[in-house]
Amino acid sequence: MTTEPGRGKRGDGEPEKVDPVIDLPQPTGAGLWPPEEAEPPSWLNQPWRAFVALGEIVVAGVVVWLAFLLWVAGHIDVWITAPDGVTLDSQRYFGGYLAGALGLGTLAAVLVVDAIRQLLLAVRARHRKKES
Repeated sequence: MTTEPGRGKRGDGEPEKVDPVIDLPQPTGAGLWPPEEAEPPSWLNQPWRAFVALGEIVVAGVVVWLAFLLWVAGHIDVWITAPDGVTLDSQRYFGGYLAGALGLGTLAAVLVVDAIRQLLLAVRARHRKKES
């Protein structure tokens, strides 16, 4: 009785079976990279971006004010006096108003982050002159 060797093992005098590997030539040389631009466009450093940042901060402030109004509108205190004279105190929450307040708060946070980005682009993004 002859037993066949398992995969990856050598039998008596039989070569190991290996999966074929195709070795393709890899591209080399200057054709791999795009040519460098002579001077990058100066779209980033523009002082008017500071005014955009100021406008976004103002809009974010108005949005936060509206969010507080919605938050207050989403919560109501209810007092009920029972026939025996006991006053029952409870709160009622309206999910739509609270969700709107949270959404407006998130929008205000995004506006503030974008205002910071605009301000940094207005102040800091300047091109360096190439050293000759």
